[in-house]
Amino acid sequence: MATQQSDSPEIAYEDRSFSLLRANVSALVLVGPPVAALTALFIALHGWPSLYQPLVGAPILLCAVVLVAGIVAHEVLHAVAWKLAAHPPRGTVRLGFQWKTVTPYAHCSAPMSARAYRIGAVTPGIVLGLIPIGLALVFGWGGWMSFGILFTIAAGGDALIIWLLRGVPGHRRVIDHPTRAGCLVEAP
Repeated sequence: MATQQSDSPEIAYEDRSFSLLRANVSALVLVGPPVAALTALFIALHGWPSLYQPLVGAPILLCAVVLVAGIVAHEVLHAVAWKLAAHPPRGTVRLGFQWKTVTPYAHCSAPMSARAYRIGAVTPGIVLGLIPIGLALVFGWGGWMSFGILFTIAAGGDALIIWLLRGVPGHRRVIDHPTRAGCLVEAP
């Protein structure tokens, strides 16, 4: 990991980030096996038709609206979680879209604890991925299972960020990287 100097000469940061393209590719590698196992469990519990039948008759426009709403919700959940966990100054959390990698993002330019950063990173995967999957497994809802699978995969880059922060104590200060997925960790 590279060490960078901040605007303040006495503070050095360790780079714990990666490109947004790598985040998208790594998401499939990191969360693919658990998603496959959960999908197999759903099929074992409720049968293959329960998984695909709700999608067969679904209008394309409705699917597109749900997809876009889920993508926006994913980024908003990052922002809300950071605001609740870190209490950053007004105007330091923003949402955007990087056209080069076709990737939406949430970004906080204020420093926060690694604990608050982790909370912001995991929130969308739990709310939009794991909770819908859990409900689908219990009640046999194939549409919810598909939604949960999709947004668990979408949270794969966030899972990679959590992996990159392993070993960083929760009290350490981090700054969300301005252009890449991940953050800069304040050197001790």
